[in-house]
Amino acid sequence: MTDFTAALATFAAGQVSTTAQARIVTSLSVLDWMAVGRAGASEPVSCIVRDMVLAEGENAQAHLFGGGAAPQRGAALVNGTISHALDYDDTHFAHIGHPSVAILPAALAVAEWDDRILVDLLEAALVGMETSIRVGLWLGRGHYQAGFHQTATSGAFGAAVAVGRLLGFDKVQMRSVLGLTATRAAGLKAQFGTMGKPYNAGLAASAGVEAAVLVQRGFQPNADALEGTYGFGATHQGAADQSALDGLGDEWLFETVSHKFHACCHGLHAALEAARALDIAEPEVAEIKIKTHPRWMSVCNQLWPTTGLGAKFSYRTVIAMQALGYDTALPGSYTDKICADPRITSLQDRITVEADENLSETQAHLALLRRDGVRREATHDLMTPMSLSDREDRVRVKASKLIGSDEADAIWSMLRTGGRARDLAERMAG
Repeated sequence: MTDFTAALATFAAGQVSTTAQARIVTSLSVLDWMAVGRAGASEPVSCIVRDMVLAEGENAQAHLFGGGAAPQRGAALVNGTISHALDYDDTHFAHIGHPSVAILPAALAVAEWDDRILVDLLEAALVGMETSIRVGLWLGRGHYQAGFHQTATSGAFGAAVAVGRLLGFDKVQMRSVLGLTATRAAGLKAQFGTMGKPYNAGLAASAGVEAAVLVQRGFQPNADALEGTYGFGATHQGAADQSALDGLGDEWLFETVSHKFHACCHGLHAALEAARALDIAEPEVAEIKIKTHPRWMSVCNQLWPTTGLGAKFSYRTVIAMQALGYDTALPGSYTDKICADPRITSLQDRITVEADENLSETQAHLALLRRDGVRREATHDLMTPMSLSDREDRVRVKASKLIGSDEADAIWSMLRTGGRARDLAERMAG
């Protein structure tokens, strides 16, 4: 049987041949992460976790979203939590995880403290995010369905690998850091809908820093604790799917990461993109029928939400918002007031949602009946390849809406032309 840990360690510690697309997508994910992190810096969960870490008053080694600095491990905890506070970060549907919020906070904290150049940070982050996806695939869907949060579990392994790469680990050390992370990776879906969900991302980033620094100092764990009878996979409903290694080192699965262009549950995005293609406008709408994969019916099909948070989990509300001209890309669009708007509730009455097992989890189908009797239909799949130019345009527009065009352009220029990790970190406070 293939030794999964050894294969990952060899990949993580070795020379990698990255593709131009993988490098650009990584840079876009960093821009996206910076924008959603800064936008989420004042959320209640952000303030609680940041204040806790700052109150410890230790060495100021790495910058924090919202201001201040903390030791690397604390910074990873804070920045991982804050950047997932709005749930507006990237998603990889192969294992249903959010790679950037687990890996980037760990990698940037260490890269800033070690005064590394951005090229080193980006490569380490890419290797870490690819590792998290591969671990997630190895664990399998059963791991997620059992109640484990892949962002927190597989993400912790990716964070540890990214930090290990920045610290110059060889494959023996990489194997050790994977083994040690196996006893620290944790996070439950039971926290969804609470402050515990973004905290899970912070836990993954913090665990990655901790495990790597301990191994750097000579800590000797069971290096095979990811696998084996009492290993992480066996005790966490892992499938041990060795096909997760297919193409490792040659094919970069991270290239197909999905960026969020609407500030709501990712389960709603395919429907919003289909509506976008139909150019739906309220005065023309007689009826809209939405079809989606059955799993989303219990996740984001609130029929009459009364709060802004509830609106983010309601097909009928977000489609009504889009038809009425609300910008679904702005977190501030989702308010309690929106839910009570008579124009929204009137349009909701004309929107129906039903499950369709023939659709994948990343697809949605919309059928529009206009008041003039014209019928139009559109299907969208979030996995449909997007050109790099289109992806860049949309990520940069999103970032501009969240932090302003000048800041978004400055960060993007820095990522594309080079500089030091510290230069990027210094922009976290806004």
